[in-house]
Amino acid sequence: MAPRHSEAETGIIGGSGLYDFSALEEPSEYRLSTPFGEPSDRIVVGGLRGRRVAFLSRHGRRHQHPPSAVPAAANIYAMKYLGVTEILSVSAVGSLRDELRPGELVVPDQLVDLTRGGRTSSFFSSGLVAHLPFADPYCPRLRRLVLDAVRTVPGTVSHDGGTYVCIEGPQFSTRAESGLYRSWGMDVIGMTAAPEAKLAREAGICLATIALVTDYDCWRQGEESVTADLVAEVMRRNVAAAKQAITSYVDTSPPARHCDCHDALAQAILSDPSAVPDADRRRVDLLAGRYLDEHQPARD
Repeated sequence: MAPRHSEAETGIIGGSGLYDFSALEEPSEYRLSTPFGEPSDRIVVGGLRGRRVAFLSRHGRRHQHPPSAVPAAANIYAMKYLGVTEILSVSAVGSLRDELRPGELVVPDQLVDLTRGGRTSSFFSSGLVAHLPFADPYCPRLRRLVLDAVRTVPGTVSHDGGTYVCIEGPQFSTRAESGLYRSWGMDVIGMTAAPEAKLAREAGICLATIALVTDYDCWRQGEESVTADLVAEVMRRNVAAAKQAITSYVDTSPPARHCDCHDALAQAILSDPSAVPDADRRRVDLLAGRYLDEHQPARD
């Protein structure tokens, strides 16, 4: 896939329960194939409050991709290909804190990745080595704007910050695991934030997450343990709030501008560009081509 002109500025990745975004005007669907496989589903691009927006269902419209099999690398690559510079990611989570109640929204600022290595967590797995800064996994600039938008949703309680611990799944936690995460100071728990945030950083895309609290995992005495049915029921109520927050964000935030996230690769590549095999170079050219060119030694 060669780079193309920008089709969209803002991307939305919808999690469990958020399988479409009907507010998009004059939508067009894109079925893409990337060097990292096919995205979760067709990407829908349309207008929203005067801005071009791309929507993708993380698990697919029929929820056919379990967390460990979500093609996150293809999803992020496809968003980059369409010209997206910022992504609003929506995710269902369990609460690990009394004060984070089901039905409320959290805009996390930290991430702990406990997935087990079966997921593609980097675009640079062979031929080209890149070590990116990831101290703040969510774009601070975008996160503030998203939080402001979430706070405009009537009747919705929102929380600023928190650590999202990402487990492998698809099973929910044991009581012992849930208690352990609480002892570590984790705030919410889910199965999809990693490696999505890592890949977005490598792709030079700003990313912020709206976490929709659906349950108390299984740590809280006297509460029903989390089940898929329980998550789905609360998600149906939360999705409306998430859609309102996204629309508010697009309506009130300034147009996407340059951000440090966009140049995260600038000082990250350690490989000698002249030694990168052609096949590996073509695979990541959309993401890293200009940085490799900048470091390519002049030819006599």
